[in-house]
Amino acid sequence: MTYRHLFTTLAATAALTGVWAGSASADTVAPQAEESGNWAGYVAGGSSSGTQFSSVSGSWVQPTAKCGSGQTYSAFWVGIGGSSDQSGSLAQTGTQADCNADGSTDYYAWYELVPAAPVRLGLTINPGDHISAKVSVNGTNVIVSLSDQTTGQSATKTLQMDNPDTSSAEWIAEAPSSCDGSGSCQPLPLSDFGTVQFTNATATDADGHTGTISDSAWAAQAVQLGGGGASDVSFAAGQGSAGAVPSTLSSDGSSFSVSVSSGSQTSGAAGGSGDNGDGNGGYGTGGYPGGDGGYGPGGYGSGGYGSGGYGPGGYGGYGYGYGSDGYGAF
Repeated sequence: MTYRHLFTTLAATAALTGVWAGSASADTVAPQAEESGNWAGYVAGGSSSGTQFSSVSGSWVQPTAKCGSGQTYSAFWVGIGGSSDQSGSLAQTGTQADCNADGSTDYYAWYELVPAAPVRLGLTINPGDHISAKVSVNGTNVIVSLSDQTTGQSATKTLQMDNPDTSSAEWIAEAPSSCDGSGSCQPLPLSDFGTVQFTNATATDADGHTGTISDSAWAAQAVQLGGGGASDVSFAAGQGSAGAVPSTLSSDGSSFSVSVSSGSQTSGAAGGSGDNGDGNGGYGTGGYPGGDGGYGPGGYGSGGYGSGGYGPGGYGGYGYGYGSDGYGAF
């Protein structure tokens, strides 16, 4: 198994049902949300828009994961790419809020240049910390930066990426997925993170124009996490479904929240991060090989997301965008 940040599209909905609306606190639930197996937030641009982005940025307060006895996972990030039918790449950076099998929590920061493996950043992340993140792309040069404004820690990486996709910008809360060697992916149990508030969300296009999510220079799409059938996400393995939904945007288009649907967390899958734990270089080679029910063999180790990209279904592969076949393997 490998651990992946993938997006599985289920359906476009004209309005959200009461179960989602009840979980969004005081915020108004976003209408016309594209339904995903594991993403919730906003996507700007896309294959049909023609817009190319040079940077994306955003801030959030690191949520607290409410843990029981099972393993659960949640990620919060900004990124560029990954939404066009020609896409083979996604540049992203963010933080994680995971629950271990013993009920303890794991908070950390990371970046990833898909299809390369994720890399864990050496920052101490705590619930309540104010996080700011940015991804910039110029040709094959990619700069990812993440700062913890509460502790004063920050990390910036200047990297090289072959053929980066710059057709979309994203601000996302996610239930990561576990994928086997064939590219078949299943969302992992979602951590109950309550509500995460995204602020200062902006993107800059290739012409140097900077705007918020709702800027008239590009189209934006709300994405909700949840649904029925094989793509259900649970708070813990075998314990019913969970989801997350974005609110409507603020009046200036720079802020929104994502709230987990109501439910309780119980027992989860057995296993942990595996014998080698974070391994050499954290998410890099040797990292998260995983035991049963953990990240699975190979985990965050060499090969990262595994061959075939994000795997079939929704945003699960590299290419096929919002269509019914999703991002299938390329």
